[in-house]
Amino acid sequence: MNKDARIYVAGHSGLVGSALMRQLTGYEQVITRSFNELDLRCQTQTGDFFASEKPEYVFLSAAKVGGVAATMKQPAAFLMENLQIQCNVIDSAFRHEVKKLLFIASAVVYPKHSEQPINEDALLTGALEPTNEGYALAKMTGLKLCMYYNRQYGTDYTTLVPCSMYGYNDNFDLETSPFMPALIRKFYEAKKNNQDHVTIWGTGKPCRELLFADDFADACMFIMQNNVGGGYFNVGAGSDNSIAEMAEMVKKIAGYEGAVVYDTSKPDGMMRRVLDSSKIRALGWQPKTSLEEGIAGTYRWYAQHKGQTT
Repeated sequence: MNKDARIYVAGHSGLVGSALMRQLTGYEQVITRSFNELDLRCQTQTGDFFASEKPEYVFLSAAKVGGVAATMKQPAAFLMENLQIQCNVIDSAFRHEVKKLLFIASAVVYPKHSEQPINEDALLTGALEPTNEGYALAKMTGLKLCMYYNRQYGTDYTTLVPCSMYGYNDNFDLETSPFMPALIRKFYEAKKNNQDHVTIWGTGKPCRELLFADDFADACMFIMQNNVGGGYFNVGAGSDNSIAEMAEMVKKIAGYEGAVVYDTSKPDGMMRRVLDSSKIRALGWQPKTSLEEGIAGTYRWYAQHKGQTT
């Protein structure tokens, strides 16, 4: 992927997309479009865009994403909109002879009761976690679609399956956000408004592996710059923590001294999800950012960019 290559980042303003944009600093022809300029759910718009812009490399990070509350409330939307985006972009890439495409899936594609840590062979071996099944089915389909295009047409499409991610430009909307940006916003506001407690969904016992989005973007660049032969790769940090442990980290970073209350009437979701990332690590990629460092940096980013408006 040369510095003058035509590179399209789908979803450039989101958590992963903005991290990719930072990785692509110095590349001369990075192509982006906002949602208002290009609705990737529309097959005609997507095809016309590829015909006119002729990207050589595609990072497919555009997606409808959200936390447990959102995926439970809108399963049809999470399935349909992500299927539309993925099918339109992947097929347009094929029809307009894109050299290489990287699709970003999610660890929710693996069965709820997978042996931990989860390796790539666990795909399609059991039932999915019900709270985000619609989103998971869409991501699984995108992964398989890339593999099928490679098999049938000889394309070079690779999928990365990240663990839960967080970082700058995350979704901090408490109605739809994943748990880490929600924790950051809750503790920030509790500190700012002198609240006596912070309420967190569930028991706090589920364990999650968290990866800083800029580290994941680095993995994306690693894959695009090396010949890995398609397929799919897990990308994780290598260790996990309970929601309660991570809440205490954010509480300490925020300097908050109130109580933490767990609403056990709310669902926990999958109790543990850790990825076996040995396959990509064997190729030479490693994450660089510790959990504490990443959370602290994201908290500072939120305070500077979002905190004054909440």
